Amino acid sequence: VIWFMVFFIALQVRTRSQAEAGSIVPGTPASAPSEFNMKRRMIWTTVAAVLLWSVIAAIILSGRVTLRDIDWFGRLGPEAPAGQ
Repeated sequence: VIWFMVFFIALQVRTRSQAEAGSIVPGTPASAPSEFNMKRRMIWTTVAAVLLWSVIAAIILSGRVTLRDIDWFGRLGPEAPAGQ
């Protein structure tokens, strides 16, 4: 999920349209990308997603954020007393 979220953001970063480049290919809209390197975007997406996942995993594994912290609707029920 993280990879795809980062990928959809990366698709929009530094994209130059054909209209901005000044060369519109017949049969395509002017807003189509002029040059698009999918492999490069996928590599950068993977790097960013791994870094983001590492931060999220470290926060969860450290215990700073627990499942009860994000249980906004109270579905887990009351917390058990200490020692049980």
